[in-house]
Amino acid sequence: MSLDIDLKREKWVSYYSDFTDPVKECDIVFSKNITHNLGLMAGEAGLYLALWRPHRLTKGFDFDEYTYEKECEFENSVEIRASFIIEYLEKGLSKLKENPEFFKVLNPSNGWGKYEGLVNFTEKYLEACIAYPDSIIEVSR
Repeated sequence: MSLDIDLKREKWVSYYSDFTDPVKECDIVFSKNITHNLGLMAGEAGLYLALWRPHRLTKGFDFDEYTYEKECEFENSVEIRASFIIEYLEKGLSKLKENPEFFKVLNPSNGWGKYEGLVNFTEKYLEACIAYPDSIIEVSR
């Protein structure tokens, strides 16, 4: 099992120079996955929500009574752009790099996932978010 993240850029199909057809397609500009075993480490670095559940960082995610169904409905109703999580990724990456020995202790005992992998994943994801700030985040857990 893994966390799969795609950044999709909207592309409008146009047949005439002054007319845009209402058909929208998406190009995947970034696609990467990482093991769920690094979730604890990501949490300690302040990256878990930005990576696994970015919808929880948006303004409307505030339920008095939490249910899985409500969360799924909310997640499917919001469209999150890459620019929204850049700050979270920068802070989390900085925290990871400031104290590697602390985070390496959190390497999964089963060997599936390592500190270096989370750093690399976050760096690549951040680069893509900066390069394509208007792209749409799609997360599959």
